[in-house]
Amino acid sequence: MLSRVALRTVRQAARPALARAAVRPLAAALPPLRTFSSSFPRLEPSALSAKLGEELKFETDSADPTAEPEFLQAFKSEGVWEVVDESGSDEIVLKRSFGNENIRLIFSISDLDAEQDVPEAYAEEEGADVGSGGVGDEAAGPSEHNFPVETSITITKNSGGALTIDAVAQDGLFTINNIAYYPDADVALGMTSEDDWKRQGLYMGPAFDNLDEGVQSEFEAYLEERGVNSALALFIPDLAEWKEQKEYVRWLEGTKGFLEA
Repeated sequence: MLSRVALRTVRQAARPALARAAVRPLAAALPPLRTFSSSFPRLEPSALSAKLGEELKFETDSADPTAEPEFLQAFKSEGVWEVVDESGSDEIVLKRSFGNENIRLIFSISDLDAEQDVPEAYAEEEGADVGSGGVGDEAAGPSEHNFPVETSITITKNSGGALTIDAVAQDGLFTINNIAYYPDADVALGMTSEDDWKRQGLYMGPAFDNLDEGVQSEFEAYLEERGVNSALALFIPDLAEWKEQKEYVRWLEGTKGFLEA
């Protein structure tokens, strides 16, 4: 269909001819219109699919990244923590009970990408004294995969209320950043945008480093007693790396399949 401007121009040019008896039809005077379907080439995803296939083969040649590794099997066999790993999610949840308490530790594999951007100046300070706020045994030494993983540890009781501890797991230590208290455990555990909005208006407690050193030490002992210790701090980065590799392979397979469908 012609636009209003184009149609008006055609009509003005045709007016003198309309007065004559023999008028050539307007449609015959216009060139044929090209259809959109003939203007765009057919896209061929074969080159991209082939490249994704090469990457997928490289990632799966040495071992099946979706198979459960021995370190994870050994961790589960201890029967202390339950591992909740949903396919397609970037988060892993660890759960356990301790007396009348329910403990949930959650972390995201997105930290593995973020750690690539750690400034060199920060890396040079890794050997410095971390002071208080480190839950674990420094004698355990650094893990094979030296990158920080941010964790959120929530402790609830049937009587109500919750504590949420934000801590970073690295080199066999949990470094505590903040401890928040919630009178309503549902607000602490909620994962919806409404729960996030409710938490934004609450007092989240002081920075952990600003607490009295004696209070810091007791909080560290409190977490250690509940299994948030060196072994767990060493385990989490390994679990995060395996999870990231598994999801990457899943992404490669899904994207390649979509292009070839």
